[in-house]
Amino acid sequence: MAAAAARPLVTIQSLKGDMDTESATTVHLPDVMKAPVRPDVVTFVHSNISRNKRQPYAVSKRAGHQTSAESWGTGRAVSRIPRVPGGGTHRAGQGAFGNMCRGGRMFAPTKIWRRWHRKVNVNLKRYAVVSAIAASAIPSLVLARGHRIESVPEMPLVISDSAESVEKTSAALEVLKQVGAYADAEKAKDSHAIRPGKGKMRNRRYINRKGPLIVYGSEGAKLVKSFRNIPGIDIVNVERLNLLKLAPGGHLGRFVIWTKSAFEKLDSIYGSFEKPSEKKKGYVLPRSKMVNADLTRIINSDEVQSVVKPIKKEVKRAPMKKNPLKNLNTLLKLNPYAKTARRMALLAEAERVKAKKEKLDKKRKPVTKEEASAIQAAGKAWYQTMISDSDYTEFENFTKWLGVSQ
Repeated sequence: MAAAAARPLVTIQSLKGDMDTESATTVHLPDVMKAPVRPDVVTFVHSNISRNKRQPYAVSKRAGHQTSAESWGTGRAVSRIPRVPGGGTHRAGQGAFGNMCRGGRMFAPTKIWRRWHRKVNVNLKRYAVVSAIAASAIPSLVLARGHRIESVPEMPLVISDSAESVEKTSAALEVLKQVGAYADAEKAKDSHAIRPGKGKMRNRRYINRKGPLIVYGSEGAKLVKSFRNIPGIDIVNVERLNLLKLAPGGHLGRFVIWTKSAFEKLDSIYGSFEKPSEKKKGYVLPRSKMVNADLTRIINSDEVQSVVKPIKKEVKRAPMKKNPLKNLNTLLKLNPYAKTARRMALLAEAERVKAKKEKLDKKRKPVTKEEASAIQAAGKAWYQTMISDSDYTEFENFTKWLGVSQ
């Protein structure tokens, strides 16, 4: 059995002028800070719940159809789009109704019964909030989101409850300077700029980056009015934590500043891995699939390596299959007589070629002069016979020669 590990502690950052010196300077890290970080769940939930504040809009039902336009039909060398009737004005004869026409209706006009809102499961929303809270305790994720936390003494950052009684904005700025969060607030203030694009005309003229998120625990705390005037800073009660504030844009790692009372309430609100929540009925924190996410370390550990099979150092390669019709050695392995048969075939071929050559040489023996003269004389005699037999000068002789009677 593994021994129970001591839970890590978080230091409470004291502020200037704190009188409560007897209170504990450390608190236990709540289990919600150890919950699995799921960017996919956060992105999905954020994109869906952010749609629930939209207001329905649509173009006018009659837009683009407030004219008695009719098509001129075919045969007039113009398109068949409906055209405005009348004369004496530029509007007469212009195309109407179509989405490609000036003054026409849009294609598929927007309707107010579009599905504007999305329903998200309660457990999924809680999972996303828990992941966002856990990500706010990881300095690398907070830095990756762009927050300036180089001067912050510890993450998560917990300050004393005296901050909840701050009434002035100047005092609120002093609090941020004392805990090292002023640089991030300055970054948010300096980023205030005019929005590019047409959003300037749509009641969202200015944009600025997000600064720290102040989470307080006492209802009606005065710090709400003191911090709300600082650009980029959001204030929220710990019992009303919102994913839109914890992960703006669906991006994990918001810089969160907790007051001591808010930090201590996290266990009762979200529960632990063993005990269900006190505020959310039957809710238990989601567990990580792996306690140790270092897979390489797990594989190389002595416990795993002692039971796995040893490395196979002998590599057995499959032999290359050769075609015996093309490869002689393979053919001889299958049929040793093939070598003798091929040799006999070659010898028989050589004998056949030799016999043919002798036969041709015998027929092509040289002719003597006497034989050549006799052959030439016989040819000439045969030619003269052919001429005399076909010599016809008169018609009668010719018919006689043909053996034809009139």
